[in-house]
Amino acid sequence: MAENSQSAEKLSNIHKKIRSAFEVFDHDSNNTVDVRETGAIISSLGCFPTQADLHAFIAELEEDQSGHVHLDKFLPVMTKVLLEHKFPAVSEYRLLQAFEVLDKEKKGHLEPDELTKYMTQEGEPFTQEEMEEMLTALVDPKKNCVHYKELISQLTTDPDT
Repeated sequence: MAENSQSAEKLSNIHKKIRSAFEVFDHDSNNTVDVRETGAIISSLGCFPTQADLHAFIAELEEDQSGHVHLDKFLPVMTKVLLEHKFPAVSEYRLLQAFEVLDKEKKGHLEPDELTKYMTQEGEPFTQEEMEEMLTALVDPKKNCVHYKELISQLTTDPDT
């Protein structure tokens, strides 16, 4: 019986995390978000799908024709993603390695232009809008650079929390 109550508590905690993340993007407080916010919500929950995974996730939501996703559709699909550890986060070590590869001069930081070049021209390219949002959050305004070693713990999550 104790195992069932632990499972129920875990599920309840997962639902709380999902609802909290969803509410941040529910600007009208009507349990809906713009479908374009789905990726940001998923990322805020420590999951990092590829663009193909994200498109499949959105298709599974059965969004209505208004371009909005309702919490009632999002909650069960996202719960399954979290329980099955789909779209896992990258470890701190791997993220540090990735930044160090980009930091060819071993400065301990990247210039916004450098980061933009890599993020918009390599791999799964970010859009200009995504880059602007990211740089707004990551660039040290006093030094106009991204101190990646300080950001690593903020960019990674513990999957069991």
